[in-house]
Amino acid sequence: MMATTHVFAGLAIVAPIAYARPEFAVPLAVGAILGGLAPDFDLVGVHRRTFHFPFSGLAVAAPAAAIAISVPSSGTVTVAAFAVAAWVHAASDALGGGPEMDPWNDRSERAVYDHVRGRWIRPRRWIRYDGAPEDAALAVALAVPVVLVFDGWISAVVLGGVAVSLVYALVRRELVAWVPDWLE
Repeated sequence: MMATTHVFAGLAIVAPIAYARPEFAVPLAVGAILGGLAPDFDLVGVHRRTFHFPFSGLAVAAPAAAIAISVPSSGTVTVAAFAVAAWVHAASDALGGGPEMDPWNDRSERAVYDHVRGRWIRPRRWIRYDGAPEDAALAVALAVPVVLVFDGWISAVVLGGVAVSLVYALVRRELVAWVPDWLE
């Protein structure tokens, strides 16, 4: 899935809390945005293995959420939103395709690494590849409740992210030809 889809998923998860507790809207959004992006920093390592924790991430997300519920503060809700969004990102990568640049030509059977079992989880391909039409549709669907709950710069970032997502989805298949050989 696209990075924007992961960010919108994290924001959609925290949107009901931000609606109920608007004083925490910004810390929740910051945590969800950063957590939705963080696992993909492993692009410089082994993508979908180095910073993706689809099962063990829950061991961090659940206590972080429990602490935020017990002791709500800007800090605890930011950390909880980050941990939950990062875990959901890692877990949801198994619903898509593999991490290859051209999944329509070279289909990998490695979606995301399971550190608990020490093996790769196979891709489900509900979303065939990042930037697929169904990925763009999911991104837009996840962005709707976010834009309805959040305002100001958060809403602007989400609307900008929707625009980027749609443009990316339109050119995704052509991007492979633009990527230098050393990046593949």
